[in-house]
Amino acid sequence: MNTLVAMLVTGLIATLFVLRADLRRRRLSLRHTSGWHVLLVLDLLAPALTIGAIAILLAGVIARSHGTLPLFSAEVCVAVAGVLIVLFLWGEGRRQIQFQRPPGIVLGEALVLGGVCGVLKSYVFGGPPGFPHLTPIILFCIPMILGGALIAIIVPSFMKGKEVQLILERVVEQGDALQAEYTPPTLECPHPDRWNMLDSKSTEVEVIEFLKSVVTTVKPQLIVETGTFLGYSTLKMAEGLKQNGFGRIVTLEYDPAIFAKAKERFDASGLSGWIECRNESSLEARIAGMIDILFSDSLMAIREQEIRRFLPQINPSGLILIHDASSHFHVVRESALRLQQEGLISVVFLPTPRGLVIAQKRVHS
Repeated sequence: MNTLVAMLVTGLIATLFVLRADLRRRRLSLRHTSGWHVLLVLDLLAPALTIGAIAILLAGVIARSHGTLPLFSAEVCVAVAGVLIVLFLWGEGRRQIQFQRPPGIVLGEALVLGGVCGVLKSYVFGGPPGFPHLTPIILFCIPMILGGALIAIIVPSFMKGKEVQLILERVVEQGDALQAEYTPPTLECPHPDRWNMLDSKSTEVEVIEFLKSVVTTVKPQLIVETGTFLGYSTLKMAEGLKQNGFGRIVTLEYDPAIFAKAKERFDASGLSGWIECRNESSLEARIAGMIDILFSDSLMAIREQEIRRFLPQINPSGLILIHDASSHFHVVRESALRLQQEGLISVVFLPTPRGLVIAQKRVHS
């Protein structure tokens, strides 16, 4: 009886430890559970309960083996497989936070992988005594089928939805949430996890801070930003303008829903007097005056067109900043290099996770 209690306590501690860690990284609190989707709850429970089950399994093996751990037993092999599954699910949870995976995907994959693990264990080591050999295999096929069905339901609808819309919904429900940068390592930036982001569509937090420093250093009269999104970069540059005591930023956003959300943020910021927010295409907008800083951060496919369009208006001593120019986003990087090869701009690539170009237009004598 004491052994059973010790096993259950061990499993409970392990479950709560993983659950707490998952809640913290998702910026969730058990005190505010209203609005939680049932799939979110199940996604939280899947890795936590799996670790709990592994802890119970290992505690039982150690108890039966009088304090030793038989490394090549069926239970230890299952536990190792379970830990690998949890590590995979943890990574999927991180991608889910960054809106790259739909709610329910962690649960679905846990059911499929757990079922596969059970089938392999039954096939290699056999089932419990008294069971026909095929019985446990058939039983483990049930979670595999359920998990596969769940994935088949949630993934197509997720793929049809817009990542931007998911981010907007998250901001409405939870507000801004700081998290680790999502992009994979590149040769120029091998440790993207050292940077932070607010979401996968907004500029890295450190780059946003850099933009403010550029504004207070260069002292621009006119900044043009393409691709407002939620306005994090806009507000930081507006802070720089306010610190300078002069200048304005014209920010362009084509999507009406995103424009409305950004405008709400600007109106509530106390910085709206420094910002001219327009709901129009960067390829059609007419902006009067000489541009001291152009920050190109709209759709990647049109960045080159934007720069070519605004280049005649850019101050010869002004700056052109182009986001998403890492080797991971080859479209923007190649566009910047092409403009340089044509003799239109001179570029420097900053090794940030998503990449930032600092350029100036070439003035030919």
